[in-house]
Amino acid sequence: MVKITDALTATGKPLLSLEITPPDRGGTIDEIYRAVEQLLPFNPQFINVTYHQPHFVTEVRDDLTIRRPTRKKPGTVGICAAIHNKFGIETVPHILCGGFNRYETEDALIDLHYLGIHNLFVIRGDPPKGHERFQPEPDGHRYAAELIAQITAMNRGAYLEPLDDPQPTDFCIGAACYPENHYESPSLEAEIENVRRKVAAGTSFLITQMFFSAATYFSYVEKLRSAGVTVPVLPGIKPVISAKQVALIPETFHVTIPSDFKKAILDAPTPQQAFTGGTRYMADLCYRLIDGGAPGIHLFTMGQGRSAKALLDTLFGTHG
Repeated sequence: MVKITDALTATGKPLLSLEITPPDRGGTIDEIYRAVEQLLPFNPQFINVTYHQPHFVTEVRDDLTIRRPTRKKPGTVGICAAIHNKFGIETVPHILCGGFNRYETEDALIDLHYLGIHNLFVIRGDPPKGHERFQPEPDGHRYAAELIAQITAMNRGAYLEPLDDPQPTDFCIGAACYPENHYESPSLEAEIENVRRKVAAGTSFLITQMFFSAATYFSYVEKLRSAGVTVPVLPGIKPVISAKQVALIPETFHVTIPSDFKKAILDAPTPQQAFTGGTRYMADLCYRLIDGGAPGIHLFTMGQGRSAKALLDTLFGTHG
């Protein structure tokens, strides 16, 4: 088991990591294997696997109203174990506040500990579908910092109930941060204070939300450092290669796409030219980040390898 913090300092070279999304319910893990296999030649040091909390649907059966949970993309922990066993790459499951109370969280963490998964990426999670505001489960965590504090306590051997001779866990904890501010935060200063609380609770590394300007990243990191946050901050990069993405990403993820980049994609005569132009723009962004001292690149692949591979081919040269 390699801790992410150790991987960030092991070689002295910028680190490459990936984020993938489980296939839809009824899909096959072969989809994930194919996406990962395309990117293996670039030597990713770890792979995050997203978790998708359930939402509830209401059905009427025999005059009875039934409320049942449904989850479109199950399988996070299984995918983590399968990828690690098949490829030998460190995997990092997302752990959410949403959908769990503290006791269910403790049980899930024990399962991960037994599986040998010791790196976690901890987030609050978005509000369930149909809800404007996040609501924790009864006796659950409202904020990521609270969940991180529970994990840190388990690392000290402190469980929710008194135990005889409890064994500590050994989780390395990552958390999210938002260079353009979280959409629920009243200000960037408040977002940075929230990050500071996450680090004080036990976070060892950060991964940013996607952004599209190197200046945005470096300005944000400088503000974090001024606030006393010293942990590594991996820039999150999402390849944008189509007009559809240009339209959807700012609204969905509350980020800004620069006007020159947007124009280059929208004015491209063909989809292939948009793909090529978007790939070149994102490669240039990655060069600027690495040249400026970023500790690596965290690539949001969404489980699809084509655009990620094109970006990495541009950055590092074509592989096989």
